[in-house]
Amino acid sequence: MSKDYPVPAGFLERETEIKKSRFIARVYPVASRDEVKELAALAHREFPDARHVCWAYQIGRPGSAAEAGMNDDGEPSGTAGKPILNVIQHKDLGDVLVIVIRYFGGIKLGAGGLVRAYAGAAESVLSAVDRKVQQSRLQVRVALGFADEQPLRHWCENSDGLVEQVDYGSGVSALVSLPEVAREPFAGFCEARGLDYRFEN
Repeated sequence: MSKDYPVPAGFLERETEIKKSRFIARVYPVASRDEVKELAALAHREFPDARHVCWAYQIGRPGSAAEAGMNDDGEPSGTAGKPILNVIQHKDLGDVLVIVIRYFGGIKLGAGGLVRAYAGAAESVLSAVDRKVQQSRLQVRVALGFADEQPLRHWCENSDGLVEQVDYGSGVSALVSLPEVAREPFAGFCEARGLDYRFEN
């Protein structure tokens, strides 16, 4: 079973107006709850006079997300964060945060109207955002000689690998991140050069 899943390709903003209330919907790719908190705090700072800054997110594979959460930010319980999260889950996207900023226009929408408004705002931005595939990655620990470091970096550059960390002692120890599909080619590269390697996940 493939571990790849769709994620937002980048940031996008869409604005809708419902009965004079403005709804500014934003989508962000996110990798952690800390990032979610930072972006929510940023939205509060950016729109200090907004009535509500509501959001929902899910991290990991859609359908079996590692983590998800939502915030109604003062709207009646279940009328903002939950509808946003429902749309995210319906769109089958992972590693995604949607923030909806509301400026109240003076006309109350009622609970059903709020649910429709927040879901509609989330739908407008999630339908428009480009997607990319998040490939699951492997971490590999490699022990190598100084002469092997450059060939290792060169191999990674050509294979979507990333040398995340290098420690120098009597030899060189490198931590490499690779797409799942590169497992066997990387093992072949290491064996051809006589390098010790260990997949960490």
